[in-house]
Amino acid sequence: MPHPAVDAGLLLHLLHTPTAGPLETGPGAPHLTVAALRSYATAAERLGFTTVRLGAPDPSAVLRDDTPAPVRRAVAADPAFLAGQPSLVLRLGPDLPRERTVMFNVHLDTVAGGEPPAFDGARFTGRGAVDAKGPAVALLAGVAAAARSCPAVGRDVAVLVQAVAGEEGGALGTFGTRPLVEAGHTGRLNVFCEPTGLRHLPRATAAATARITVDGEDAVDDRPEAGHNATVLLGFLAQHLAASLGRAASGEPPFTVCVAGLHTGTLHNKVHGGGSLLLNLAYATAGAGAAAERALARALDEGLREFTVRFSGAPPFARTAADAARITRLDWEKRGLPALGPQPEWGEELLARAGVGRWPDEEPGFTCDAIWLEGLPDAFTTVLGPGSLDANRAHAAGEFVDLADLEAFADRTAALLTAFANDVRRDGTRHAVPVPARVPTDLTEKAGTA
Repeated sequence: MPHPAVDAGLLLHLLHTPTAGPLETGPGAPHLTVAALRSYATAAERLGFTTVRLGAPDPSAVLRDDTPAPVRRAVAADPAFLAGQPSLVLRLGPDLPRERTVMFNVHLDTVAGGEPPAFDGARFTGRGAVDAKGPAVALLAGVAAAARSCPAVGRDVAVLVQAVAGEEGGALGTFGTRPLVEAGHTGRLNVFCEPTGLRHLPRATAAATARITVDGEDAVDDRPEAGHNATVLLGFLAQHLAASLGRAASGEPPFTVCVAGLHTGTLHNKVHGGGSLLLNLAYATAGAGAAAERALARALDEGLREFTVRFSGAPPFARTAADAARITRLDWEKRGLPALGPQPEWGEELLARAGVGRWPDEEPGFTCDAIWLEGLPDAFTTVLGPGSLDANRAHAAGEFVDLADLEAFADRTAALLTAFANDVRRDGTRHAVPVPARVPTDLTEKAGTA
């Protein structure tokens, strides 16, 4: 059978439409998310979809204690922030009960940067090619192919598509996916379209982001002892935390630390008295997240004490050593987010019948908006898409995706929908049976979600 036809023109149009949000680009850059969503909706409507919703959530649905600090700051600074980043819900078929509905989630926002989009007949390049505009376009091809070959799709089985903003930039779905999930736009089967090499990943880590800030006094380079040297202090803490948190504590749930950005200044002729260090702590369970937060707080206290002992006898840094604990603070950019845990066995069997392989348990997963489906009763949630975050250079220079991979994803989508429809028609819905918890020992956060 020929592969479903992926709309190259639509994908190129979306790649040319800048959808990196303000959290990625800052103010002043073009943010055409609304235009991209309308183009996507128009293409979907030609395939038989209807638009259920196109709009932004109310601030009251976004501003919560567990909403990442950058989102809360952005909404406070600009009342139009949310209105400029709406999300879209499409549906193929009637409004059916959740047990007869499949939901796909794609994000059309991207990280900033990237080269001009191009297509050479075999490969698409440009920001969003693999993460995740390419999968979004291939998804439509797969759904359309399923509806053509299996009339139950779009008649006995409804297909929802969430096309969201706010997956990137550290928002983690708090103004895109989460409000749509809470509004009930979900299915019995829920698939988040991210690059997984066409293997389904039935789990998703979450992450806490810590910011360690040093707020001291600057000094002239001729009198370095007069100020606080944030560069030396934060550099020391970065190494200390990397060593302390890089090894799992005995008896504690596992988590992974990413020692991320460190900034104090750019001048050579002064002592920079202030700066910050960012760390990401990825975890697979709420307990592991809480353990990671405790471990960081302990390691920071230990690091400050060790810095004071080591540098109190060095005149250029004696003042920094004496005041280290006073001028250093720990804040959380995000914390307390859920992680997607083990899924019911019936979903594993369904994916297997559809010919979709499974992501190995020993291979680290990543963070994405699928975390917001944690705890949804009698439902199966997984992550599935073409390409690879690293091999296809998502978030990096030269991001690309091959047409063959998009076509293969469309094939898998069609096969999955057909298998789900066959189950509904033949056996009705199946009872969810929990599977034993699989807690991986090596966790990562999807690049750029911090």
